[in-house]
Amino acid sequence: MDNRFKQAEIATWIGMVVNGLLAVMKGIIGWLSGSRALIADAAHSASDVAGSIAVLAGLRTARKPPDEDHPYGHGKAENVATIIVAILLIFVGFEVAMSSFEVFLGEAPTAPKGLALVAIIVSILVKELLFQYKFRLAKKINSSALLAEAWHHRSDALSSMAAFVGVLGAILGQYFNIPILVYLDPLAGLFVSLIVIKIGFSLVKESSSIMMEQVLEPEKIKPFMDTVMNVPGVKRIDELLARNHGHYIVIDIRVSVDPYITVEAGHTISKDVKDALLEHHDDVNKVFVHINPYRPEDDE
Repeated sequence: MDNRFKQAEIATWIGMVVNGLLAVMKGIIGWLSGSRALIADAAHSASDVAGSIAVLAGLRTARKPPDEDHPYGHGKAENVATIIVAILLIFVGFEVAMSSFEVFLGEAPTAPKGLALVAIIVSILVKELLFQYKFRLAKKINSSALLAEAWHHRSDALSSMAAFVGVLGAILGQYFNIPILVYLDPLAGLFVSLIVIKIGFSLVKESSSIMMEQVLEPEKIKPFMDTVMNVPGVKRIDELLARNHGHYIVIDIRVSVDPYITVEAGHTISKDVKDALLEHHDDVNKVFVHINPYRPEDDE
């Protein structure tokens, strides 16, 4: 468990440092070159830094062991961090959209300088590398917060691609004296904002379902049921509820056993069910078993 959090924290620190450097670079070059799309992109990278801070806080809280006030553990702290990152994405998206839209209501913009293209290419390459690194690690260690960060990097890479098209189009428009192409830069900024907002809402929706303790779909709990039915003494599964609790799964299960066995024998079966689920499913961290007396007529 500690190794899982250590890997996630290292990845988050790497992202934070790289995003900070990219935000400064894109901000300065965006200002010098006069590119609204690049300045918007710089703001996006800066929001990544703020998001990383939230993720670090969430990871450090999630690694705490269960206590009297949190018997299920602190795993949902990662989902809280995910929602914070998502809200930052949505906020930045709206800011970029407003900034870009205002250009169409004012005087015709000036095409950015070619230096902006260099900064954008560097950003695309770096952010895609960060996405691949964090996406693979997030899947490996099952971290929703790290996965949110990975998608934040991917949205930054996509926004940089849109910015590249916009800046290049604006430069070509000025060079070939096609005024309408100059508007491709703010149009790219508007397009970027929509991508960012969509990703933000998707992350909020996914993490909110976990925070609201939505149970897993039937196809996802079938492997758990197969495991339990192989436990000696289990006559029937009356109910199995499984839910995500951050990076792990909590299971509440009711099983029927022979009503004429001793309490100790029933307790042994209960323990065997719990042990089987924990042993055969690495993502399961907590199991609560309730024993019911088996009545054949209930099967009818």
